[in-house]
Amino acid sequence: MAAVLGLIIGVIIGIFVKPDIPIMLQPYLPIMVVAALDALLGAARSYFERSFSDKVFVISFISNVLTATLLVLLGNQLGVGSQLQTAVIVVLGIRIFSNVSAIRRFIFKG
Repeated sequence: MAAVLGLIIGVIIGIFVKPDIPIMLQPYLPIMVVAALDALLGAARSYFERSFSDKVFVISFISNVLTATLLVLLGNQLGVGSQLQTAVIVVLGIRIFSNVSAIRRFIFKG
């Protein structure tokens, strides 16, 4: 749970501090944010299902962000960056909505 709280505190600090993002990383920032949201909502879902693990969350967070970024980087190198970026957004979006749906069912179930 400490990892999730640290992430939430980091996001809040980032909103108020507004750090400068290097220009070479700016195209990848939306993908990184969506991948991070996917990991965060997956952690929330596993928390409600009582199977949450800090280690799994940290590894999932880092691997999601790196994998999504590397896919977009590969797409940019191959000249299909926008198509691959769209594919990554769609896949992560489906996972995000699936996790939100599971969380909602758990909350309304009681």
